Amino acid sequence: MSLDSNVPELRFKGFSGKWYEKELDELAEIVRGASPRPIEDPKWFDAKSSVGWLRIRDVTEQDGRIHHLKQRISKLGQEKTRVLHEKHLLLSIAASVGKPVVNYVETGVHDGFLIFKKPTFQLEFMYQWLKSFEPKWQQYGQPGSQVNLNSDIVKNQKVNVPVEPEQTQIGNTFQKLDNLINQHQQKHDKLSSIKKAMLEKMFPKQGKTIPEIRFKGFSEEWEEKQLDDLCNLITKQTGFDYSATIKPSLVRTKSSQTFSFIQNKDFSGPNINLETDFFIPCEVANKYPRILIDVPSVLISISGKIGNVGFYQLPEKSLVGGAVGICKLKCASDGLVIIHQLLSKVGQEYFQTLTKSSSHANITVEDIRLIKIKLPPTVKEKVKLGEYFNQLDVLINQHQQQITKLKNIKKACLRKMFV
Repeated sequence: MSLDSNVPELRFKGFSGKWYEKELDELAEIVRGASPRPIEDPKWFDAKSSVGWLRIRDVTEQDGRIHHLKQRISKLGQEKTRVLHEKHLLLSIAASVGKPVVNYVETGVHDGFLIFKKPTFQLEFMYQWLKSFEPKWQQYGQPGSQVNLNSDIVKNQKVNVPVEPEQTQIGNTFQKLDNLINQHQQKHDKLSSIKKAMLEKMFPKQGKTIPEIRFKGFSEEWEEKQLDDLCNLITKQTGFDYSATIKPSLVRTKSSQTFSFIQNKDFSGPNINLETDFFIPCEVANKYPRILIDVPSVLISISGKIGNVGFYQLPEKSLVGGAVGICKLKCASDGLVIIHQLLSKVGQEYFQTLTKSSSHANITVEDIRLIKIKLPPTVKEKVKLGEYFNQLDVLINQHQQQITKLKNIKKACLRKMFV
């Protein structure tokens, strides 16, 4: 960090000198929104109105940048609130406090938000500063049925700001980062929606033996089998083994003499995390061959995250924790077909039927053995189907990795580029 508390650690070339300290109400006229009462009265709303009604859920869903509002406020309602016809900076002060907001559409603002009117700051700069300060507002929240932030606390909050050209450059830089994050998020969400739709259409529905959508050249009926018939072994770790030998042997450091210790949070579909919380010495793991993964295997959460499944087909061996069912497959080409069928709506609904009659979210190894799986009759179709969903998963994962990387870059820059 910079030795000078009024100079940022990271700065654009061409700018120097200290930032100056101001209270927020010196930089803008800060006013509170207003709400018509009682808010439940339908006369305040009109679906045909051009003015939207801002709610905290809109802020959460759109990450603070409001481009559309589902609920619309009526002419009568507009007389009881503050309507913004142009872009403004806002701050939530009720429920989810301290969230900065920019409206890009006509917006009615209720009393859970503050509006920064007639600002002397560059809007994007202050939006990003408020983003960096967001966690700190929590300490000022006044407890009650929900956390609220006093308007005067916001108005009196001190902030260091540079000259306007530097504000503009900082704001533009973060806006570009946000745009990149949003682009990857949109592509990620679109691919995830495609995958969800295809999971419904490319596997036979309940009571059917042919999927709605199928690759060209395949027409035979699918075959239904129990998962037990597709595996050489279905098992799990026992509590006794864990307490007696495995738990005392777990270490935090990975080495050439350890295997990863897989828990149910370490897998999702074809994605397997080997950088696990714990590792186990190979000499200990080799004593438990039943729960040591050394062949392609389907993993199924049996406690907690019911419905989570994974396909382990890595060359590295791993030992599996107690909350996971291990299905060592007879045929590796079945793996991707099985997990994506279990991830489909039909598969997830089946898991729900196993747990709804119990007060605890657990399933047994016997439950897993009895799971019915529908498979294409030929290896060629299995492989093609598995590859299709695997390619979707790879693309989704690539965008998620970019989102995570860009968010980490932004987090670091917020820390270093503001005072």
